[in-house]
Amino acid sequence: MRRSSMTLFSDPCSQYSHRVRIVLAEKGVTVDIEDIDANNVTQEVSESNPYGTLPTLVDRDLALYESKVVMEYLDERFPHPPLLPVYPVARSQSRLLIHRIEKDWCTLVDAIIAHPESKKTEKKRKEFKESLISISDLFTDVKPYFMSEEFTLVDCCLAPMLWRLPQLGIEIPSTRQTKPLLDYIDRLFERPSFQESLTDLEREIRA
Repeated sequence: MRRSSMTLFSDPCSQYSHRVRIVLAEKGVTVDIEDIDANNVTQEVSESNPYGTLPTLVDRDLALYESKVVMEYLDERFPHPPLLPVYPVARSQSRLLIHRIEKDWCTLVDAIIAHPESKKTEKKRKEFKESLISISDLFTDVKPYFMSEEFTLVDCCLAPMLWRLPQLGIEIPSTRQTKPLLDYIDRLFERPSFQESLTDLEREIRA
């Protein structure tokens, strides 16, 4: 079925769908968002995406999947505000940061959510918490976002994980060391686009 408008098939609980919803809200894109159970995807998703994964974006005859691909498409299709740097070197550095976030942190988050009571999970929980605390000094008045003066796709990838900290059983202590990190978290959560991106299920995490 050819759709006349853009549709995002989104898992209302997933950090990967959440990051795409943030981009859409940041860009002010008019889009139909359909919440889908990741374990029971619809036929339309299966026909649009050979892997049957979420998120899946359908824009008329174009179907895209894999959250990074979808985010970059949206950033190029709707260039204002830009969420990746203009210059090739800085652009590549942002892509590398997203890759590292996925390899180092997203995998930890996924594992903790999948097996919250496992003995190995406690080690992963500690690793993620300590890793977050260790980046506190990256946030300054000059660079209030992740390695950047401006909100970027890197922040779109970090925000869903940080929102899910209570679900992960992680609390960042309020200390002099962590204040820049906690201020960064507040900046992310206060953005209108972030608030707009939240599903009812995600709001319950911090209800």
